[in-house]
Amino acid sequence: MKALVEYIAQQLVLDPSSVVVTERSSRGTVFVRLRVPKEELGRVIGREGRLASAMRTLLRVAGARVRRRVVLDITD
Repeated sequence: MKALVEYIAQQLVLDPSSVVVTERSSRGTVFVRLRVPKEELGRVIGREGRLASAMRTLLRVAGARVRRRVVLDITD
């Protein structure tokens, strides 16, 4: 899950090295935290949150394949 989020976010921002993704698991749920600089936050979230929603959908599908629930948190 971490690699998927990292790949997508690095393609969206101007400085791919500024993307930091952490992952932790707890009771069948995977928590993924995506950190980008404040000025890049709009690029990752997208208009009306469409890109963030699409990333969450992809993670939901990827998580369903391994029977895990995935939660994405985007912060600056």
